[in-house]
Amino acid sequence: MQVQPYLFFEGRCEEAADYYRRTLGAEVTMLMRFKEAPPQPSGDCAVPPEAAEKVMHMSLRIGETTILASDGRCQGKPSFQGFALSLTVANAAEAERLFNALGDGGQVQMPLGKTFFSPSFGMVADRFGVSWMVYVAA
Repeated sequence: MQVQPYLFFEGRCEEAADYYRRTLGAEVTMLMRFKEAPPQPSGDCAVPPEAAEKVMHMSLRIGETTILASDGRCQGKPSFQGFALSLTVANAAEAERLFNALGDGGQVQMPLGKTFFSPSFGMVADRFGVSWMVYVAA
């Protein structure tokens, strides 16, 4: 059994993948656009015709982890609430580099610093609103 996060970027999925490629060394291992899918029925889950080039499904590898993602219904209002992605790194220098990269255009939720459980831990929401906990294992 495997549990994987599935993120809906509501129209910014490819932009997010490029950003994670630059900041985290992510690799897109699979990408399917809406135009590649069979015709879908209309209704609440329908995607607008102008979204044909948007991402229907993507598999993104970051380190040893695979994150799944999509543009969802392309409504332009991603909402990432009630969870955070935890990024465990080897040392404080790497934590600082990645924390700063993820925070560029985002919002620091807890500054990176020493805690009772880690030599370096911080929380930041990136420019897409995805919350990250950057952590060095003690």
